[in-house]
Amino acid sequence: MKTKIKYTKEPIEAKVIMDFLPPPEELAFREEGVKVTLALSKKSVDFFKSEASKHHTQYQRMIRKLIDTYVESYAEPLTSRPSGTPQKRGVP
Repeated sequence: MKTKIKYTKEPIEAKVIMDFLPPPEELAFREEGVKVTLALSKKSVDFFKSEASKHHTQYQRMIRKLIDTYVESYAEPLTSRPSGTPQKRGVP
């Protein structure tokens, strides 16, 4: 490609989006889990299997960590509940 790039002084419109997802290497930690049945796309599973093999971990663990991180980003803190509200039975 020998074509020269022509630069202009046009304004750049940029929007900053908060990056709340961790990189794949941070998705390799172990936590207690509950078994569920979930159908995922082949593309997604292949990606996680590939990344898991690079980081010597299980792809299911990486998917679990990704979902946990999403929940932590959007979940309301437990302290936001009014102090006089009773809790459901069995909930600590």
